[in-house]
Amino acid sequence: MEDDERQDAYRDACLIQAAVAARGNAYAPYSGFAVGAAVEDESGRIFAGCNVENAAYPEGTCAEAGAIAAMVAAGGRGLRRVIVCGGGPQPCFPCGGCRQKIREFAAASVAIGMVDADGNMLTRRSLADLLPDAFGPENL
Repeated sequence: MEDDERQDAYRDACLIQAAVAARGNAYAPYSGFAVGAAVEDESGRIFAGCNVENAAYPEGTCAEAGAIAAMVAAGGRGLRRVIVCGGGPQPCFPCGGCRQKIREFAAASVAIGMVDADGNMLTRRSLADLLPDAFGPENL
């Protein structure tokens, strides 16, 4: 394994660990569907978030949105990679709104990995695969 591949594997492992840990802190009393997410910014910093439900259901927050908000609050403006951790054997893909939130800060080629609650990679897609023909900042 070359140095770049080792570094990528290490960064993925760190992101996965952060997403799994964040999922453990999710507040999902209504659906019972806990989700964690972690993002790596352009500087290599890792930020995590979890879903936070609310009795007024549409007022909840997705894990990806929480991780992106933490990145932005720390001054980050670009995403290198994203990991989403769901609880079941099926991948927990970002919802449509979160795909657009990711698009605001990520190139079409950015990898989004979906892992299970134990951190096992279920699938990985590019943002372009998940949000083809996306509308982004450069369209304004």
